Amino acid sequence: MSFQQIIELSSKDPDVMREGFQSGRPFIVRQLHSDWLLVKKGRESETALKKYLHECSLKRDFVYAIGEPEQNGKIFYNKDMGVNFVERKAALKTVLGYFDEIREAEEDVALYLSSLEIHKYFENLLTETPSYLNEDQYRAGLWIGNKIQVPLHNDFPNNVACVIGGRRKFTLIPPNQFENLYVGPIDFTPAGRAVSMVDLQNPDLDKYPKFAVALEHALTAELSPGDIIYIPSMWWHAVEGLDDFNVMLNFWWRENPTFLGGPDAAMKLAIATIRDLPHPEKQHWKQLFEYYIFNNSEENTAHIPEKSKGVLSRINSDLARKIKSYLLEVLS
Repeated sequence: MSFQQIIELSSKDPDVMREGFQSGRPFIVRQLHSDWLLVKKGRESETALKKYLHECSLKRDFVYAIGEPEQNGKIFYNKDMGVNFVERKAALKTVLGYFDEIREAEEDVALYLSSLEIHKYFENLLTETPSYLNEDQYRAGLWIGNKIQVPLHNDFPNNVACVIGGRRKFTLIPPNQFENLYVGPIDFTPAGRAVSMVDLQNPDLDKYPKFAVALEHALTAELSPGDIIYIPSMWWHAVEGLDDFNVMLNFWWRENPTFLGGPDAAMKLAIATIRDLPHPEKQHWKQLFEYYIFNNSEENTAHIPEKSKGVLSRINSDLARKIKSYLLEVLS
């Protein structure tokens, strides 16, 4: 399969990158963070990077996932629709040693530490602040793995991922293709988010024919240490580790205030309360959602006195808290 290449920005100017964020399209900047000490360790050698990670790690258990050998490095479901890996805990030094053991045994076993929040698991690992992000308004997480394949999934926050050590291949598909992705369960997933049930490496187009349309819109790129990729909110992406040991650092952030919460919860509540209503009732609720949520305007509620608008008022942290309290009371 040959996919279109993800656009590359030639400028490393933070303002140019912010303009790229506003475009809503993914992009790459090569060697943007090649001067970071963490990246220098990754470019120096696997041994140097492991030593640095261990030196900066806190004395606590690290959760890691280890896969079944027959899965060939795929993080996915097993034949019974359970996950095809088990999670365990150990000190980081111990886990880092497992990468060598797997390599020496020539086993095709997935080993993965996912989204380790920097400030909870490390000290002084990252001393630099990305100049293109607002300070203290992002979450930084570290991902460590071998030759693993994470299936197509999306994330609600915006995402900048920087490769630290090894190489990673990214395949992206725009949000409007989700109906062609054959998405699996939304409440039990191997990657924390719902994933496509199609094997991107070897898609069965007889079983999943609409996936061929999604592939027409796919973008791809291979990143090396120091390179970054911007993955906009809700873009589907699959990530493949191309080396026996690879490390990635990512930054998640939202353009909207965090008090708004996650839309996933609203969708699951709608499934419980609206999805199975009679069709005429569902159509009316669809109109209400369009009116108050998707096509909302001040004109829709202009006839109500401002102090009496209640949940129809402009949202703020106090109102968001009141709505959540109301929902907790009603749902209980």
